[in-house]
Amino acid sequence: MASSFLSKGQKLNNHYVQAVIHEGIQKAATTQNDVELLSYASKAISSLVKEDGTLIGWNSTYYTLDDIRMGNNILYFWNSEGRKDKKYEIAAKGLREQLNRWPRTPKGGFWHRAPIYKNQMWLDGIYMADTFYATYTSYFEPQNTTAWDDITLQFDLIEEHCRNHTSNLLQHGYSEDKSTVWADPVTGASPHVWDRAVGWYFVALVEVLEVFPKSHPGYAKLQKYLTTLADGLKKAQDASGGWWLIMDEPYPGMKGNYIESSATAMFTYTYLKGIRLGLLDAAYKTTALKAWDLMADEFVQYEKNGTLSWTGTVEVGSLSGNATYEYYVGVPLALNDGKGAGPFMYAATEVEKAGL
Repeated sequence: MASSFLSKGQKLNNHYVQAVIHEGIQKAATTQNDVELLSYASKAISSLVKEDGTLIGWNSTYYTLDDIRMGNNILYFWNSEGRKDKKYEIAAKGLREQLNRWPRTPKGGFWHRAPIYKNQMWLDGIYMADTFYATYTSYFEPQNTTAWDDITLQFDLIEEHCRNHTSNLLQHGYSEDKSTVWADPVTGASPHVWDRAVGWYFVALVEVLEVFPKSHPGYAKLQKYLTTLADGLKKAQDASGGWWLIMDEPYPGMKGNYIESSATAMFTYTYLKGIRLGLLDAAYKTTALKAWDLMADEFVQYEKNGTLSWTGTVEVGSLSGNATYEYYVGVPLALNDGKGAGPFMYAATEVEKAGL
């Protein structure tokens, strides 16, 4: 899948979709010891950072959490290639310092995007920003308790407002001042559990825990958030092995709803990585492999030219409108969408690491 994506004309930029695709390619190349493929990924990320450390396309005064995600790719190659490339260090520092200036909710949560999503936190944003925030802190400021506290706070706020303690799933996001049209009058939460938002969040939990100091009290909290969500997702898994686009009851199986591929890939990856890191019970392997079999059968498309394509990924899901069920299920599906293919590559590497 990674090799196939090189032929699909991806437009390279600093957007999170390209960050996800190239992280998938990097993971595949590393797992397969494919020097040529890894070289491609390294050069692609390098081409986005000028020699003076300027990240091409990044605006230091535009606050959208989506644009922080490329920081993970930058840190990966800075670290794996000997921690000697100063331009990566400068670019990562710029992103990190932007977080210090970020507009926040009254309780301290990062706005998803300013100014249009004022006082809103989305599950998506946790993946986009806090995995980078945690990795950067682990590399450059491991003793910075204030930073670790702040990272924990971002998860705490999402949990406080978005977690459904009956299903153990989470709503897409919340409005802290409850001023948004879709905000629940008590919690501020949006009305639905959208699968990809939950997927981003599940991935973020395991990736942040991978670098989080175990001695910090936030570690145990994040681990509990992870195991609770793992339980909820197992219960929500469809008999086919996948997960519905809209996951809250009574919508699974309802007209218009469908099994969606990007979240199915994210859940598979996180279950397997969580098991490998000792964060999740090995019994979840059955859940993950059921999903893996579905993806291989239903979402991997074999092209006549010998390449692979990826199907079944919803183009977008946003809280910019009324966040109705009809909105979510009305968004079209995309072929070879990096938001699905990238996580599929992530999952495939974990399948290999597990020897499955």
